[in-house]
Amino acid sequence: MNIYVMMKRTFDTEEKITINNGAISEDGAEYIINPYDEYAIEEAIQIRDKNGGEVTVITIGGGESEKELRTALAMGCDKAVLINTEDDVEDGDQYTTSRILAEYFKEKDVDLILGGNVAIDGGSGQVGPRLAELLDIAYVTTITKLDIDGNKATVVRDVEGDSEVIETFLPLLVTAQQGLNEPRYPSLPGIMKAKKKPMEELEIDDLDLADNDVEPKTKTIEIYLPPKKGAGKVLEGEVEDQVKELVSLLRNEAKVI
Repeated sequence: MNIYVMMKRTFDTEEKITINNGAISEDGAEYIINPYDEYAIEEAIQIRDKNGGEVTVITIGGGESEKELRTALAMGCDKAVLINTEDDVEDGDQYTTSRILAEYFKEKDVDLILGGNVAIDGGSGQVGPRLAELLDIAYVTTITKLDIDGNKATVVRDVEGDSEVIETFLPLLVTAQQGLNEPRYPSLPGIMKAKKKPMEELEIDDLDLADNDVEPKTKTIEIYLPPKKGAGKVLEGEVEDQVKELVSLLRNEAKVI
């Protein structure tokens, strides 16, 4: 099987994030593999081990993304591809990403593409479905179980507190939800092997794309942190007086009624 995993390098949201002039400051910021993409990587490795084939992990970004790609290789992926957009794309969006990936996959023999359900930095969940539409292949989002039997796939997906079972056929694109599996940690032998595994680097020109082909359809105006929560208030006195004070606070301070 030819298995591909879409991976994104994201900010580590468990570390401190600083906002300067309406943008996230990269100075001192920590980066990781998008956690939902780790589920996709783990699932791809398990499917390969069961059904045979090869797992290629692919990302779009700058040269600094090589670190996360090497981590994916250390987890067990066979190959890595970096589409370096550092000098060609300043502020891409989900359209940009899916358009670049679609051009890359256009000449590939693809059986299965996996990715995270969302990226923790943007959370749009658009890239997977957009890519599948451009490639004209079936896709299923928010999956929690995947079984491959020959050319047939049985998928369980998370839907509003319940589960839905879908049967479809390869080629297929799926996006991983939390609970699909438990991603492995790179082992020391895996880290050593990753240094020798192939990593291909491409640029936009290699994909026969012009600048206007990947021009974003959206623009981020500003990024800001949520306001700090104020101190709580304890209402005292008779219940009737507390109710009057609560209504007054909700109307005049919170402005919710």
